[in-house]
Amino acid sequence: MRMIQTSTTQLNDVVKYLYGETTNTENLELENDLCKDGDLLDFYLDSLALKASMDKITMSPSRRVIESIKAFSENYQPAI
Repeated sequence: MRMIQTSTTQLNDVVKYLYGETTNTENLELENDLCKDGDLLDFYLDSLALKASMDKITMSPSRRVIESIKAFSENYQPAI
């Protein structure tokens, strides 16, 4: 089997593909490349898993930060 070199452009295209930012033509080309290039396929699968994990992340401010914001807004005097 011929070794195919994965380019940075292909890696960028995989990320765009994951986020639905590619055209139908680009999708077909990338899917064809994924079938031929094991390294590119590994990158795609790793990126897909990472994206799924990142989509589950939720962030919220700590109680201390909320209290600081509230205290600031209660004492705020606009300069007019």
